[in-house]
Amino acid sequence: MQIHDGNTYFFHALLALVSAKITSSLLLMFSFIMPPFSLMIQGTTSDAGKSTLATALCRLLKRRGVAVAPFKPQNMALNSAVTAEGGEIGRAQAVQAYAAGIEPHIHMNPILLKPNTDIGAQVIIQGQAIGNMNARQYHDYKDTAKEAVLDSYQTLLRQYDAIIIEGAGSPAEINLRAKDIANMGFAESVNAPVIIIADIDKGGVFAHLVGTLDLLAPAEQDRVIGFVINRFRGDIRLLQSGLDWLEQKTGKPVLGVLPYLSGFHLESEDAVATNALPAKTEVVLTVVIPITPRISNHTDWDPLRLHPQVDVILVKAGQDFPPADLVILPGSKSVQSDLAYLRQQGFDTYLQRHLRYGGKVIGVCGGYQMLGQHLTDPLALENDKPVSTTGFGLIPMTTELAPQKQLHQQVGYLYPNAHWQGEKPQRITGYEIHAGVSSFTEDIQAFCQLDDGRDEGYVSSDQQIIGTYLHGLFDHIDSLQALLQWAGIKQAQTFDYQVLKEQEIERLADSCEQHMDIDALLTKAKAFKPLISE
Repeated sequence: MQIHDGNTYFFHALLALVSAKITSSLLLMFSFIMPPFSLMIQGTTSDAGKSTLATALCRLLKRRGVAVAPFKPQNMALNSAVTAEGGEIGRAQAVQAYAAGIEPHIHMNPILLKPNTDIGAQVIIQGQAIGNMNARQYHDYKDTAKEAVLDSYQTLLRQYDAIIIEGAGSPAEINLRAKDIANMGFAESVNAPVIIIADIDKGGVFAHLVGTLDLLAPAEQDRVIGFVINRFRGDIRLLQSGLDWLEQKTGKPVLGVLPYLSGFHLESEDAVATNALPAKTEVVLTVVIPITPRISNHTDWDPLRLHPQVDVILVKAGQDFPPADLVILPGSKSVQSDLAYLRQQGFDTYLQRHLRYGGKVIGVCGGYQMLGQHLTDPLALENDKPVSTTGFGLIPMTTELAPQKQLHQQVGYLYPNAHWQGEKPQRITGYEIHAGVSSFTEDIQAFCQLDDGRDEGYVSSDQQIIGTYLHGLFDHIDSLQALLQWAGIKQAQTFDYQVLKEQEIERLADSCEQHMDIDALLTKAKAFKPLISE
């Protein structure tokens, strides 16, 4: 009996020892059983479908129970998102994180370039702006940038089972091959397999794919595991002979032909969305938005474009400004430069006439600053020299650009107002991305109160003008309903943008599941072992 008890005690002691080690060892054990893998999507051109396919794969892997994260080494875009820790990344990676069922993080897009001139950009490293560089300066900086890229990639690789990597532009841009960290240069550094996607809607899809592959080095060609053709319309049987030729010519399989999805919506990575939408039969509100050269965060008005009662008119250079119920002055990466552009287009005269006839105006971020009295750039942050500019003078406010960018996710309530009064205060969510520090020259009515107790924004006494630093005003149902009522829709239809966004990502994932052999694709991808640093 004593011997039996002793064996029992020995067994429990051994079990306790194993249990003490299990927490620190379990992930390491599983890393040998199921090592992480990566897959990089590169395109023959910009807007070939890289972001879309990456989003779909993130959702498909999530469906399979795989812990997946998106990654884009280098992104050039003026459409960005704010992470919970107060960093700035490309909007596309935030959307992909949503598809993967995780929170966006700075390591998902370690290098973000935000153009502020034709030859220069603000450089953001792991969520924080480090300054402005022209193209030559940034090229010389790439060795340092690569360290941040690899650090972020390794951070994600230690936390997730799969990393879906999105390239930038095209890997066949010969002039950018030296020090490349966005496409094949990165793929070679981490031993990532590559899919090349091409948009058949642009025409010349076989030339795009064959030409891109031919311009790659032999070692780079070897890591291409196949092609995807995007936005196909018509009878796939008429394309089959071309697919057979492509596979025979290149020795690479066509992994899928994705159909054109009519009316599909996914937040744009950079270009202002102008895709055709289904005809609207009950338009009540007309919204006019000027498109400036350095416009930023243009996804702000996506919910308005998609709302069944709203007609959004985007006005570009040289076009006339039509009558409107609501004018939205959007954000800008170069506020003073875009303000000068608007004056050249006659926007100030149009704005005064619009208000005189009872129209409403919303200024968001840079547009909010433009509506003020003065904008100053004493440190030449956005200009070659210190500049002071007169704003449109519609808000008693001055703004001074400062080096520290404000990056915050915000939640609050709209201040009680007869134009959006309901049974309870209207909830509002949004995010701030701005470098200006604004101050009022007289007492004003704030737009909302944030959960931290701070007043935010401005509402004019005649209720015609709203100014705010909050992006994403229309993304959530409560604030969208309230602002549409303020703008003139007495009975606004309930429209939940968040539900639509989820439906569209599911629709996209379903399409890829149907038209690609995802399991075969993953098998090919897992044959490449990512380089994991200690």
